[in-house]
Amino acid sequence: MPESTRARRTTLIVLALVTALGCGLAASTWHVFGHTWDEPEHIAAGMALLDRGHYSYDIQHPPIARVLLAIGPYLAGARSQGSPPPDGRPEGVAILYNSGHYGLYLTLARAGALPFLALLIVVTYLWGRTVTGARGALLAAALVATTPAVIGHGALATLDVAAAATCLLALWTTRRWLESGRLRDAVVLGLALGLALGTKLSALPFCGLGGCVLLLLRYWERRGLADARQPIGPAGWLCGTAAAGLLVVAVLTAAYGGRMIYLTDQTHRFNQALWYLFGASGTLHDWAYALFARVRVPEALPLMLGGIEALQVHNENGHLSYLLGQQRLAGWWYFYPVALLVKTPLPLLLTGLAGLALLLRRGLADRCGSALALPLLFVLVMGFAIAVSHINIGVRHLLVLYPLLAIGAAVIVEQSAAWLAMRPAGAGRAAGGAVLVAVVGAQFVITAASWPDYLAYFNVLAPEPERVLVDSDLDWGQDLQRLARRLHELGAPSASLAYLGTADLRYEGLPPYVLLAPDQRATGWIAITALARIRAPGRFGWLDAYPRRERIGKSIDLYFVPAGAR
Repeated sequence: MPESTRARRTTLIVLALVTALGCGLAASTWHVFGHTWDEPEHIAAGMALLDRGHYSYDIQHPPIARVLLAIGPYLAGARSQGSPPPDGRPEGVAILYNSGHYGLYLTLARAGALPFLALLIVVTYLWGRTVTGARGALLAAALVATTPAVIGHGALATLDVAAAATCLLALWTTRRWLESGRLRDAVVLGLALGLALGTKLSALPFCGLGGCVLLLLRYWERRGLADARQPIGPAGWLCGTAAAGLLVVAVLTAAYGGRMIYLTDQTHRFNQALWYLFGASGTLHDWAYALFARVRVPEALPLMLGGIEALQVHNENGHLSYLLGQQRLAGWWYFYPVALLVKTPLPLLLTGLAGLALLLRRGLADRCGSALALPLLFVLVMGFAIAVSHINIGVRHLLVLYPLLAIGAAVIVEQSAAWLAMRPAGAGRAAGGAVLVAVVGAQFVITAASWPDYLAYFNVLAPEPERVLVDSDLDWGQDLQRLARRLHELGAPSASLAYLGTADLRYEGLPPYVLLAPDQRATGWIAITALARIRAPGRFGWLDAYPRRERIGKSIDLYFVPAGAR
């Protein structure tokens, strides 16, 4: 076998093993945790489309990933329960609990997220190959596959890893088409962009702004060449853009069910999508109503527009968020920098940022768009989140940054290894190699030590995580089953519970319980979740007079208050 063929085969085998490692780590946590806050709604939305052909639950998120999450439970016999929209959480809770197959349905739904986790790892490798060799790209893939936040969210029937993977793929295919100009690459771009837009609406700003950056980089890169001929002529631009655009429309149309509808009728009945696009009156309004009373369009159009409008309203109104002991609706500009700082393993964070800085320097010095793309995309995504987002509810919204950090870390490791190889043999070279191995190995040690609590992982900068972040970063309702098991081990005859989440507590295997309201005192076994505590600041302070017996998982504090205590 030729050496190059053997090397490629070895690379593919290692990449497959790294991908299997990441997916295996995620799957290994399924039996530990009950469902988290958002999982029922995602399952419900996908199930409604599969079972009833309608997409009506929480339309601010598109359906592609949700269908993948629901298809396993659907094939196992789960069906829609008919709960009224738009809130899909009661529907999802009913699907999980009512059939008596809670564990099976939740496991199958979570299995639907693994293809996206695998895609994220593979695309990290593909992006890595644009700036480093095969070994460096494999290291980047391994770093992503062992990043706690990525594994933790990749283990759930949610959309965040899916959004990161599909956005990263769409940006990679954009870069590939801009470099080659081939029609087949434009076709792949259209499919990838349709997949990203049909997975989560964050793809609109991330892929839109990112695509503009990549286009400008390609133009700047080509201007520096002696042969300034562009690989894409006017006809190529037109054909490629048209092909990609048509495929985006086709993917989104199919994702929402493929139906064609009239937006209005001859009486010009009100339509929310037309109002959103053309306003309540005026010439454009009149023309639009006249046109769309006669021309059918994909049902995906009003649903996508409705999702964009809902997301815009959500962002304008804000979302109750917690950071460093404070709660706000409008969030903080520094929320995501802080979240990335405390939720990322320090070896990955430090080497990743250093590597991105090195790529920035290399790209400017060599006029290399591939090197510049990664640091600029990192700054772009973080800058957009800082400047625009008022929905500050977890580092999960910026998981797309972790592959960029991983590639930066791999670049630094390869550069350092090459520099050490040029040094004379001796103690200094050996010490440098040991440091390099320790930095890389620390990532894998952290991952092993954090099992199974990848979702709630915090680095050493946050020794008391509940003082920094809570919500989906620490407490997303995941530890309830652990609490039930522990109370039975302790022989607790009953319990008082302060809990916020979407679980149906009647079916969680708890001993007889009462729900504890803020300021309500109780005796006996008392469990309080981190989210319940911060949502009622100070109103469970009376518990501080008693020692905490233990912490269940990472998010529930368990107390025992003797009878008669005050």
